[in-house]
Amino acid sequence: MRGAEAMEDALALLASTGPEYAGGLSNHGPMAAEALVALGRADAVVPWVESYKSRLQPHPRSTRRIDPQEWREALGDPSRVTDWIAYFERACEAQPWTAVLAEWAPRLAPGVIAAAFHGVIRTAHAVRSLGLQDTPARRREFAEGLGYWAATYETLPDEPHRNAVRALPSQAIARVATLPADQRITGGNITHRLRPLASFPAFAAVTDEVDVSGDASLFLSDLTAAFAGVYCASVPPGSVITYIHTVTGPSAIRLLLPSLPLEAQRTLLRYAWQGAAALYAASGGRTLTQPPADPNASRDELIDRAIATGDEHAIKFTEACVREHALNPQPIYRTAMQQAVDRLG
Repeated sequence: MRGAEAMEDALALLASTGPEYAGGLSNHGPMAAEALVALGRADAVVPWVESYKSRLQPHPRSTRRIDPQEWREALGDPSRVTDWIAYFERACEAQPWTAVLAEWAPRLAPGVIAAAFHGVIRTAHAVRSLGLQDTPARRREFAEGLGYWAATYETLPDEPHRNAVRALPSQAIARVATLPADQRITGGNITHRLRPLASFPAFAAVTDEVDVSGDASLFLSDLTAAFAGVYCASVPPGSVITYIHTVTGPSAIRLLLPSLPLEAQRTLLRYAWQGAAALYAASGGRTLTQPPADPNASRDELIDRAIATGDEHAIKFTEACVREHALNPQPIYRTAMQQAVDRLG
């Protein structure tokens, strides 16, 4: 009950805030609040939200209604974000939210990298929260997540490769070419740094490098473990946040799987891999050359340290790694957690 009450209080506090602030940074308030509840730290939710809320901006106003028959014209238009949120609110009034998700997740999957995965991450946290308790505030948050995903929708180069040797992400990553240093963008937001991939032919076929026909949960375990290793091996100063999203983005898709049919699951897995590989390729990522040491800190100590940082990324990353480690108890997740709280503390 404490978690349920804390989540409702957090959503009430954040109800008037917009999906972005400070010129394009994503509002992490609802996501981090839900992550704290999932970590069993309900008492930390409201104090953290009250502190975080001070940096946010008011919710933008709607401009015009999205026609259900002509929604494609508004796809990927950030100026229509509130129109999209209203669209999904109406959709959830007309049918169960699970039906809305099943319809729209496959449509939005090719643009899962939108806003550095934040559309799907916000949607996924809302879905897990709704699965515990269906309330008006949680349905509203679900609409916010889907609306943000639709408004920021953006695709990456994706050319079919018939002769691809499809494998697990941990194997396929060795075949992902990285941008030469002189072609990388080091400033601006994460999405901006992906733009050089449009003129980097070696990346276009990366989506077909993985086999998504097997067990979806095992695929995500392999993918998140591989990119937790990328995080530990690759992070130079200034890139901490970029590589965090190679884990939190794909891990968020795990929260959607129970509500989706098999084909939709496979579509999302394919583009989750593509998005993580894009961040790796655009940022000159590396993989671990030796197994990581298992940190001495306990799970609870790492959670407490993440909360103590006050950083939204430390909280969300820790929760994702805790969740993934529970299903796939590899030391890389704990190592990544420790490195994150050290770097963001």
